[in-house]
Amino acid sequence: MGEIASKEQLRMSFLRWALVTVPAVLFLGFLSGKITNSGYDNRWFLALSRPEIVPPGWVFGAVWSSLYILMGVALAMVLHARGAAGRGLALGLFGAQFVLNLCWSPLFFGAHQVTLALYLILVIFALVAATAYYFMRIRKAAGVLLLPYLAWLAFASVINFQIDRLNPDAEGLVPEAPHTQIQL
Repeated sequence: MGEIASKEQLRMSFLRWALVTVPAVLFLGFLSGKITNSGYDNRWFLALSRPEIVPPGWVFGAVWSSLYILMGVALAMVLHARGAAGRGLALGLFGAQFVLNLCWSPLFFGAHQVTLALYLILVIFALVAATAYYFMRIRKAAGVLLLPYLAWLAFASVINFQIDRLNPDAEGLVPEAPHTQIQL
């Protein structure tokens, strides 16, 4: 019973974690955006004044999919590191930032709370920075995998700030409803 696992057994254990965490993180991220109709299909968002740095819609889908995959792999690495010092704190920080991440789209796109979404994204940034630090202490690669996420959050914060500045009445903005005329 006191045998040490082989490298192959350890690799398979990590793969089992990754087969759960990557699809789960991807699915939950996708669901959060889909529920609130986030992005360029949202009439409220299209009615906002947007800064020139806002990328095309496909960029958001590609970037977030990539980031969620990296987050899922990083999470699997830390989950796989049983017995590592600070693992519980690192996982708690990951969970906190991820829950808040999932709340951002409903707050911004669903509730139209641009200013609160800006404050939220800043809190997420701080939590991800702390998560990356503690992940690096457990598995350096796991922390490094979160760095693109931090970079994107910094960029998204700038976009959120500029949208807030350009649209002081964003919360009350009601886009014109689409109309269809049927002619007989």
